[in-house]
Amino acid sequence: METNAANPVAPAASALERRLELSVAIAELEQDVDQRLRRLGKNMKLPGFRPGKVPASIVRQQYGDQARMDALQEALGRLFGEAVRVQNLRVAGAPKIEASESGSTTHMDFSATFEVYPDITLSDLAGVEVERPVLEVGAEEIDSTLEILRKQRVRYEPVDRAAALADRVTIDFLGKKDGEPFAGGQGQDYRFVLGEGKMLSDFENAVIGTRAGEAKSFDMTFPAEYFSKDLAGQSVTFDIVLKEVCEPVLPELDGDFARALGVEDGDLTQMRAEIEANLRREVKKRLQGRITAQVMDVLLQANPLQVPEALIQKEVERLMQVARQDMEQRGMKVKDLPMRPEWFSDQARRRVSIGLILSEIVKLNDLRAQPAQVRELVEDAAQSYDNPPEVVRWYYAKAERLSDFEGAAIEANVVDWVLQRVKVSEKPVAFAELMGQQA
Repeated sequence: METNAANPVAPAASALERRLELSVAIAELEQDVDQRLRRLGKNMKLPGFRPGKVPASIVRQQYGDQARMDALQEALGRLFGEAVRVQNLRVAGAPKIEASESGSTTHMDFSATFEVYPDITLSDLAGVEVERPVLEVGAEEIDSTLEILRKQRVRYEPVDRAAALADRVTIDFLGKKDGEPFAGGQGQDYRFVLGEGKMLSDFENAVIGTRAGEAKSFDMTFPAEYFSKDLAGQSVTFDIVLKEVCEPVLPELDGDFARALGVEDGDLTQMRAEIEANLRREVKKRLQGRITAQVMDVLLQANPLQVPEALIQKEVERLMQVARQDMEQRGMKVKDLPMRPEWFSDQARRRVSIGLILSEIVKLNDLRAQPAQVRELVEDAAQSYDNPPEVVRWYYAKAERLSDFEGAAIEANVVDWVLQRVKVSEKPVAFAELMGQQA
């Protein structure tokens, strides 16, 4: 078979789009189809015929269309591959191949449209400034973490007083708009903690100061940006009955608390040491995440590039699949939650852009992951488990289990490479800010 591959054409739609004209000789295609049908006929079984003795006309009748489709796909794939190799094109995604009208009686003509990878010329980073966040873990940070752990194990006990912030209350409530109950505006034996933001602040403020057994009515206006359009900005009336007030009781920092955290002998010094070790790993991880995000932003700003839409769509599909799996793990029914590709397009474009830039930096500067780097990352991650050596052995049992660590090592190498070429200043970061909701 032969190909007539014209010079790539870049339509106005995208500077990365190319087109090749492919021509398949009909005679050679039919020859391939005949060979395929003969091979099929040798193994074909049909009642009334001995194996391999089915008439060629019957074989063609049953498998002719499929054989021709397979032969044509193979021919086009081979011709396309040869054409892009000759023109040294780096194809991104699968080509879209369509038949062309040529009027030829000897050839079938096709047009292959596809995208290519962009040419990347890395920019000089001199003059770029990056702030490296720094935080030293000390006694204050350990104490703060202990308070978080205590709050996570809080219990509530009934009290005979008015409800206050941090109390857990149980209420019945009924909301009315224009004198009529509205959807979602009622509940029985509903529990929530005052100050956690589960209810609107105006609602919580109305509950504060009320005692168990008391009934109360109050007016409130929903925020203009409230998620329900029927209620956004609307004034309503709530009738509530406060049924129970419970105050929070935090566990004591004693041996029982230490044992609850996994310290078998209840030793408080050992408990603090383990918390400190875990905290240092987490702080290091978060600090690295922040500096990495800054470096990625620097690389994107310094190296703007057009990205193949085919790669973006593939990444969108991957992100959607990850989101579905996450929802399923949370017990949500994915089929009841519509998911739109455009929700993920910006994130996908960023990830693909960063991936292309990082790939070029790694290739030009030989920043591949080293075995010692990967080992260190694996061993560090294993420290969060009861039997770290066993976890390390599990990861190394199969090479594919190391892929995430290899990717992290490569990313760290690129970050170090960038930081050596920019102006870096240190910026202290508050523990509560770094840890977010955990603080």
